[in-house]
Amino acid sequence: MSAVVDNRAPDTAGKLLPLLHADHATQVFAWHGNESVSCTDFLAHVRQVAALLPDLVYAANLCEDRYHFIVAFCAVALRGQINLLPPSRAPQAVAQVMQAHADGYVIGDCAVACAAAQRRFILPELRAGAGEEVLHIPQLRHAQIVAIGYTSGSTGAPKPNPKTWGSLSASTALNAELLQDICCSEAGTRASIVATVPAQHMYGLEMSVLQPLLGDMAVHSARPLFPVDIVHALLEVPSQRLLVTTPVHLRALLRSGETLPELAAIVSATAPMPTELAIEAEQRYGAPVIEVFGSTESCVIAHRRAARDEPWQLYADVELKRQPDGTLVNAPYFTAPVLLADIVELLPERRFVLSGRNSDLLEIAGKRASLGDLTRCLLGLRGVVDGVVFQLEPDPQTGLARIAALVIAPGRSERELVDELRHSTDPVFLPRPLRCVENLPRNEAGKLPREALLAALENCARRI
Repeated sequence: MSAVVDNRAPDTAGKLLPLLHADHATQVFAWHGNESVSCTDFLAHVRQVAALLPDLVYAANLCEDRYHFIVAFCAVALRGQINLLPPSRAPQAVAQVMQAHADGYVIGDCAVACAAAQRRFILPELRAGAGEEVLHIPQLRHAQIVAIGYTSGSTGAPKPNPKTWGSLSASTALNAELLQDICCSEAGTRASIVATVPAQHMYGLEMSVLQPLLGDMAVHSARPLFPVDIVHALLEVPSQRLLVTTPVHLRALLRSGETLPELAAIVSATAPMPTELAIEAEQRYGAPVIEVFGSTESCVIAHRRAARDEPWQLYADVELKRQPDGTLVNAPYFTAPVLLADIVELLPERRFVLSGRNSDLLEIAGKRASLGDLTRCLLGLRGVVDGVVFQLEPDPQTGLARIAALVIAPGRSERELVDELRHSTDPVFLPRPLRCVENLPRNEAGKLPREALLAALENCARRI
């Protein structure tokens, strides 16, 4: 069993925080298709599931349906247990997390998702109309660890990050203030969230789980991926629609030509938002594109209007301090400062510019570049749908680490793409090899784990 504080031990501080912020019993908490779920029905479902859970410490929450995930998340917390949020729901990723938490089980909303687990709990059918006329909102301890989120593995092995209810409540309040200012111009109006990202990812958790719980918003239960499914989900919620997505999903939506219902805003994270993409989205959909910046370790700490602003605006009380190997982040709700690999340039008025990531910076033959800038050059080439530039492991003989690229560019040859890159890229940073592929190995959050990239490149080599 991993060394994590047992939530069932007494908390000397004794401070309690609500599980849910709601004004009245019939307030809509979520949308299941065209049907709404009230706050009291939601709390009844949470209590129903909590009473049935096995008496263990950890629960890997693999629920696919977003509403089911939230019910399970809250039921686990209500029992004093800890939600495990694997970096993906792939069997290998789940198995690694479960091996590190022996006193745990898998909770899911279908048998297939839990098939490989020795100890599993399948969400029962949730009783309709089970709520009461008066809201009875449970309380959780401020210091209670309710979840352990995992980094994506983009720069190495996924790392666990415990989250207390107090820290999540504090960071959610900052996100809620931002989103309310953007989405709800009139007093008393509430936004409805449709999200393309999984609830297990920290960005998905913050924007599509914690917002309906603590931010006075309703959420759609689906996780639509294809453009037509995104449109259908948006049509199933009322106006003041908030689309929580990624640059990958937004690019696919724009290229599909689908017409969207009126949006209040689009929120994006998990990968840098190209300015051109944000401008196109704002022009097409008539809604601001808000990019948020954060990490699994820190949660969201800053935001910007991607089509207009290069600098990021820090949230209130968040402090940054440059370090030789990254940036130290601190806030009153952190248990300790967090070191991010991102290199920043601090500006007046609590703003900053990203200069790259420590792990992305390259130095070859006395010249410097960043993988992020090289990837942006690749994405700017004619016909490129998606792509990434990354560095291979050092050669054991020479110690040199070559640069490689994977790219989706129908109708373009690898030679053509490399020749075009020569116009914008120093020769020492040209990716060799550059391989054209049909798909990039993106995970559910749209990220590209390093191990998956190396495996995809090896598969290309086998086919040559």
